[in-house]
Amino acid sequence: MEELLKIGELARRAKVPLATVKHYLREGLIRATRKTGKTMSWYDPALVERLRAIKELQERQFLPLDVIRESIDRDGGASDDLAAADAIAKVLAKHGGGGRSRSREEVLARGANARELDWLERLGLAVPSGPDRRYKGDDLALLVTLAAARREGISAEMLPFSILDRYLAALRALVAVELEMFRAGVFPHAQAGDVERLTTVATQLSERLVVLLRRKLLLPTLARVAEEESHARSKSDRPGVRRRVRRLRPAANRRRAGHDRRRESDD
Repeated sequence: MEELLKIGELARRAKVPLATVKHYLREGLIRATRKTGKTMSWYDPALVERLRAIKELQERQFLPLDVIRESIDRDGGASDDLAAADAIAKVLAKHGGGGRSRSREEVLARGANARELDWLERLGLAVPSGPDRRYKGDDLALLVTLAAARREGISAEMLPFSILDRYLAALRALVAVELEMFRAGVFPHAQAGDVERLTTVATQLSERLVVLLRRKLLLPTLARVAEEESHARSKSDRPGVRRRVRRLRPAANRRRAGHDRRRESDD
């Protein structure tokens, strides 16, 4: 049996920062095999592969730590999750803007707003990386899309970047449905070794479905909203509603006049 490892050696073999290993310990994703003192713990070398799997899943942003913990504790490994993460990453990479990149300075020089860039970075939507802070992949594609809208006349007043908060709220629910499909639908019914291929198919299907369903819903939803607004206006124009409004106005005017007289007397 291989000798137990100190936490520093465990981190070195897994190629994971020591601070990350300690974080996983606090989150309950790994546990010490033996304690020989208040601050001295020893770890099973088998945890090296577990650490690598957890780190890879987290870096791909495929699963949060609590779900990773549940998955690994349930089946003793994360092979299905890793295969699915690989498949999803490959599909998304095809639409990720290729190998282009731009530095923050280049983006600002093309007319971007520094405050909006900071806001997008805080949300994790467009995060520059490297010493020269370069945007690439989907982050750059998002900036290019928003900049194109600005050039075409969609001003910040018409479409503030803050509206992305609402997009994110809606899309998080959609992504949760997609991941539930992978984990509850694909994984249990896939043959051994076929998870990656089926996840690729499911991811491509999901992307097409989102576009098609949105297209199908746009006009009917617009018609419904317009009908509801028209109904609300017609309801407020009914004689009974107008009479109630007229009866309320004198009382409101009297209150306003009394308030003005009190202000004058105070002056």
